[in-house]
Amino acid sequence: MFRPLDVDTPRRPVALKVEGRTIYARDGDTIALALLEAGLNHTRTTPVSGAPRAPLCLMGACFECLVEVDGQANVQACMIEVRDGMTVRLQNGPRAPGEVK
Repeated sequence: MFRPLDVDTPRRPVALKVEGRTIYARDGDTIALALLEAGLNHTRTTPVSGAPRAPLCLMGACFECLVEVDGQANVQACMIEVRDGMTVRLQNGPRAPGEVK
């Protein structure tokens, strides 16, 4: 299973809200890492079939880890570091026509 390589280096804890739930990560972690460590098994569902998708490449190439961050949709969770007070929402299913987020 997934786990970070460097867990013994002390880093400041960071609290963020994910789907209304507070989770904790370490300063410098990406959103994708924080979600995986918190036990979330997917970051979005596909617009057509609703199939769950999760971080795959963890380097910004695959776009499977898209989430909404502080109201901004289509953010790659593997490319953004967590920060205190951040609000993350999973992207589930299709957006309504004309919906901009």
